[in-house]
Amino acid sequence: MNPDGITAAVGESRPRIEGRLKVTGAARYTADVPVAGLAHGWVVTATVSRGRIRDIDAGEALAQPGVLGVLDHRNARRLNPDAGQYFGPDRSLPLLQDEVVAYAGRPIALVVAETPEQARAAAATVRVTYDAEPHDIEFSLAHPAARPASTLFGPEADTGDLEAELAASALVVDEVYHTPEENHSAMEPHVATAWWQDGHLHALDSDQGPFGISQVMASLFLIDPERAHIRAEHVGGGFGGKTVCGPQLILAAMAAEHFGRPVRVALTRRQVFLATGSRPPTEQRVRIGADADGRFRAVHHHAAFALSPLAEYIEWCTEQARTLYAAPAIRTELTAVPLDLLPPCSMRGPGATPGSFAFESAVDEVAERLGIDPLRLRLLNQPEVGPVSGRPFSSRRLVACLQEGARRFGWAQRDPRPRVRREGDLLVGTGVAAVAFIAGVFPSSATITAETDGTFSVRIGATDIGTGARTALIAVAADALGVGVERIRMHIGDSDLGMAAGAGGSRGTTSCAFAIVETAKALREKLAGATTPVTASVDTTPLINWRPDEDRYTYSAVFAEVTVDVATGEVRVRRLLGMFAVGRVINPLLARSQLIGGMIGGLSMALHEEGVRDPVTGRLVTADFAGYHISAHADVPGIEADFVADYEPQDPSGFNGLGEIGNAGVAAAIANAVWHATGTRHRTLPISLGRVVESVAAQDRPQAVGVA
Repeated sequence: MNPDGITAAVGESRPRIEGRLKVTGAARYTADVPVAGLAHGWVVTATVSRGRIRDIDAGEALAQPGVLGVLDHRNARRLNPDAGQYFGPDRSLPLLQDEVVAYAGRPIALVVAETPEQARAAAATVRVTYDAEPHDIEFSLAHPAARPASTLFGPEADTGDLEAELAASALVVDEVYHTPEENHSAMEPHVATAWWQDGHLHALDSDQGPFGISQVMASLFLIDPERAHIRAEHVGGGFGGKTVCGPQLILAAMAAEHFGRPVRVALTRRQVFLATGSRPPTEQRVRIGADADGRFRAVHHHAAFALSPLAEYIEWCTEQARTLYAAPAIRTELTAVPLDLLPPCSMRGPGATPGSFAFESAVDEVAERLGIDPLRLRLLNQPEVGPVSGRPFSSRRLVACLQEGARRFGWAQRDPRPRVRREGDLLVGTGVAAVAFIAGVFPSSATITAETDGTFSVRIGATDIGTGARTALIAVAADALGVGVERIRMHIGDSDLGMAAGAGGSRGTTSCAFAIVETAKALREKLAGATTPVTASVDTTPLINWRPDEDRYTYSAVFAEVTVDVATGEVRVRRLLGMFAVGRVINPLLARSQLIGGMIGGLSMALHEEGVRDPVTGRLVTADFAGYHISAHADVPGIEADFVADYEPQDPSGFNGLGEIGNAGVAAAIANAVWHATGTRHRTLPISLGRVVESVAAQDRPQAVGVA
């Protein structure tokens, strides 16, 4: 209860304010918004993985009914070749600029017509001939082009004498783990509608951060940032795939300028797979040296990921090795492997999700070989301070997550021996994994107006990609202003509202909440004795502590129970339990939903998802939901996600992010449970039927006996 007698909104479970609109179909997503004079563009993508376009024959397409024209590198406007995004210049952004093909699926032409059906039919008649060149998509840590990755997150760890500690260890686990290319698979494909007016670019776009996207578009089209206006009111999921400027928006803006009318470009599901970024494949070598009692002496995590020569990117897989456990020597290495692929982009739990699979699988292998309970091993090696930084933690509730999760899951009743628990023809196993995810805030700005009718208009360029950000931020604003939620009018999803963090890095809500809280403070000071309307604005950039004296993370412990049919290879997840320490929870209902969704994504990663490319052509052959499998309703068990009490002291309201930590750790917990069920270890994802059958068959195969 605040001083005015109003019940606090933060901490209360409230349904989404826009929920009814969505379930009744009244919410308008980007492709639903009517625009007068709208034309439609259809993308033509490259079918070779490397080479040059010899010719594009659009004659037949131009003769089709309703076709307005075809854009390609011969007639498209020139874009800024030095435009960039999060990781610096990105040469994949300037589309239709030359005849060079850098990856299969790159947009090479856009057919524009009066209707989408006309554009699609005409696009099918465009004939492209290539001078194909040899391509390279063979990813491995030992690739000759491999190089050290960029160091956006600071230098990799190198503490103690690693080799000496490994040599002195009673046990050394030294294994290699693989994760495949994975696609975000958001329900809403990428779509944008663009038009130009008086030198200003206006666009409706499905993205995760309108302000950031507006800055990229301004750079690309060489216009003042104030002339780029991007809106994303409702977004049908993103999972990181819409954090970057998508080809749909670039092409729609080019076509709108060229034809002098609004143009909508909606990617098909197949085009989303082919032309937008995905999580890159990884290969990770983990070495852990331990004493006989299970105490770690050395940790070495060397991870490699694929990327495109067109753009820098970082899949920070080594975060867990430098954060979760104490050891006298810790070394991490991150390697980038340039290949003829489209640039990857962040996918839910970037770095931490594939990294935790490798690292927490290796930790489990230490427990297995030493005969120590996996939960006890993790508790035994908890650090007092940052294992690499040496700094105190702002808050560290991982032990509470592990202990409370174990209690609820019934871990104490677990038989430690693998392959002993059976239910008919099924083998049953349980597993655990721990995760840390770096936390913090990004600069954001907010404006709040105290209106004459007693309401408060809050304007902030936040994005709601299905997380319930609107609802959460309304609660934050209500408490910060000391009023009920019914008096808050929240305006988000528009770059014109000012600089704001997008929905990414698990920092969107915390960053925007920080800005709202600070703006509310400023407004309350201005309101003293003033006549409404009164407005206050705050930019949090100068308020952010860029070099805090404490390490700030969120934490989770995930427990899984699986059944394995060794005859068919089918793995079924029977139970998933996640306990999370994510600071003060704004809305438990929405937060729990977010975490359950993340855990479902982790289950899908563990058992189903795998992008496969044809080595001969380099093209993605799993570019649809028939070939690229994701967990369906029947694959998902009862999932429990809950919180341990936590408060983040670095945040004025005690908040931390939670959007991505639900995804990380799940695949490792499931893989560890499959080992417990079958006695065979899976170091390559997904744990598919064929891999299970082959591994169990190899284990059961009689060993050859030598003849003297």
